[in-house]
Amino acid sequence: MLVQARNLITNLALPALLSDPDGQLLFFNDAAASLLGRGFEEVGRLPREQWAREVGPFDDQGRALLADSAPIVSALQSGRPAHGRFHARLGEAGVCEVEVTALPLLEPDCFEGALVVFWPVQAAAPKTS
Repeated sequence: MLVQARNLITNLALPALLSDPDGQLLFFNDAAASLLGRGFEEVGRLPREQWAREVGPFDDQGRALLADSAPIVSALQSGRPAHGRFHARLGEAGVCEVEVTALPLLEPDCFEGALVVFWPVQAAAPKTS
């Protein structure tokens, strides 16, 4: 299933990544690379703890949050989709707010990891009178 998931996210315009059941980063697509400011070829596979230190989750002051509070961890632990909002370090943009949805990748009698999509939260446009 991970091969099919990688093929799927490779062609998505939405930033996406894949993890194994332990939360290790296995792959992210070009849309994610554009936001992160570096490609998967440069980063490679990373343990969850290292990914959390480098990318997030962070609070609105840029302080690290427990990685266990991220939607990917919830999806991996519960086997159910999870959604959340936190701050992440996105390349040149620095630390900014993102929304994240994590979907567990399940096959009968097998748990393969998670597919995660994320996007920056756009500040609301000022209202005009």
